Amino acid sequence: MSLKFDSYRSPVYGRRGIVASSQPLASEAGMRILQQGGNAADAAVATAAALNVTEPCSTGIGGDCFCLYYDGKQKTVFGLNASGRAPSDLNLDILANQDITGSLPPLSIHTITVPGAAAGWVDTVEKFGTMKLEEILAPAIELAESGFPVAPFTALAWKQSEQLIKKGPFGEEMLLKGVAPKEGEIMKNPTLGRTFRTLAEYGEKGFYEGRIAEAVVDLIQSLNGVMSLDDLKNHFNTYDEPISTNYNGVDVYEIPPNGQGITALIALNILEEYDLSKMKHSSVEHLHVMIESMRIAFADTRRYVADPDVVSVPIKELISKDYATERRKLIDLTKATVDTERGSPFISSDTVYFSVSDSEGNACSFINSNYMGFGTGLIPQGCGFTLQNRGANFTLEAGHPNVLAPNKRPYHTIIPGMATKDGELYASFGVMGGFNQPQGHAQVIINMVDYGMNPQQALNAPRFTIRDGTSGGNIALEEGISESTMSTLSSMGHDIIPTSGNARMIFGRGQIIKRDPKSGVLCGGTSPRADGLAIAW
Repeated sequence: MSLKFDSYRSPVYGRRGIVASSQPLASEAGMRILQQGGNAADAAVATAAALNVTEPCSTGIGGDCFCLYYDGKQKTVFGLNASGRAPSDLNLDILANQDITGSLPPLSIHTITVPGAAAGWVDTVEKFGTMKLEEILAPAIELAESGFPVAPFTALAWKQSEQLIKKGPFGEEMLLKGVAPKEGEIMKNPTLGRTFRTLAEYGEKGFYEGRIAEAVVDLIQSLNGVMSLDDLKNHFNTYDEPISTNYNGVDVYEIPPNGQGITALIALNILEEYDLSKMKHSSVEHLHVMIESMRIAFADTRRYVADPDVVSVPIKELISKDYATERRKLIDLTKATVDTERGSPFISSDTVYFSVSDSEGNACSFINSNYMGFGTGLIPQGCGFTLQNRGANFTLEAGHPNVLAPNKRPYHTIIPGMATKDGELYASFGVMGGFNQPQGHAQVIINMVDYGMNPQQALNAPRFTIRDGTSGGNIALEEGISESTMSTLSSMGHDIIPTSGNARMIFGRGQIIKRDPKSGVLCGGTSPRADGLAIAW
């Protein structure tokens, strides 16, 4: 089945709130909570849970999440890192004894890190929300237990992972009569509904202790994994102060490492000295400097980004304007500088993204993921969700900052974004898709700031992506960029892959909500590369 991306979408306007996500039914769940009196954080968690039901091929309570929350009264951006850690008994020696070297196979049982999302949902509500978790999870429970019609892109992704799900011992929990549900078919997931009811009743303990925790550990240990009940019981999230840089008058915020949001900030710092507004969008000149800046940013972050609780990450130095000035010198405007070397900053010391805003001026930028589609595809008995494979992002290179170690968080690809201008909310935004995410962040910010695009236009515009998130990776260019531009970039040394049709999903789906500081009017958009919908009130 070939899915088209050429339908027209208008930006959505509202005054009392907007929910923008990759699934219409999930957006409706979030809007229902807003209309019941909840704020942006309450609606975000309702949307996250509903997405777990309606788009399990991308997200779930068996994965991790991150959140940036703009408090309209305090005019402050807060951060929550709800990513899990490697098992306490997992180390390089165990892997070497199993002949696992170089990197973890993406579906290895050892890629399962402790799921942080359940605690992340609870913490988001407790820290920023106003409603009870039982009320917030009610729309998702209804979808899980009563059933929902499956959307087109979701059906395609579900089918692609059908065999993966069947390999697990309890795959039938997330299949319809033994196969992936088709577009428009009604899918139920009562065991996931039961999981949500347990979380609503008992809070974090309902997930990290008791029936669910035992099912998770029993499954992992039955397949020779080493995660223990203590690993789950001892999990905790962190409220991290966001990191930021000012790009042409707009303050752009990201979650600090172990997330890769710093990549976007490094690239924006490098790009700030180029007057992109005078370059034609999607021209050779425009794309070349953006690609080169992202190459440089990835050269640094793929080396330095790791769990800052375990190793020292030179965050302040990497996002300094002085460092950007030095790194910018690597860019040759006439040719590609592939496979860029990492810098040496002087040290002085497949995912769902969605956005919610409310009538009080608050905004919640939220991202939740299994990592690679359904993650491992493994379903704990009676739970209705798959376990993530986020640990695949660890390196097994001894001495590397991101080397696998007990109780350590891996390099994380999922990142929410937030932006302010003169202290007021400018935009809550995000773009999904593995290593494409910081590239998408930089591109949509530049589309809005330098090219004056509204959120929908910023998401519609054709993109590039460095496929593997390395400084020397090949460059996918999206349909809508001219053949002559692609040819010229190729002649400059870029390894170009023209990309159209279903393959355009690699450029990431995304959502943006922008706020006018004078009128308070909200403007929302959602990517045409997904089933999504922005709902205004």
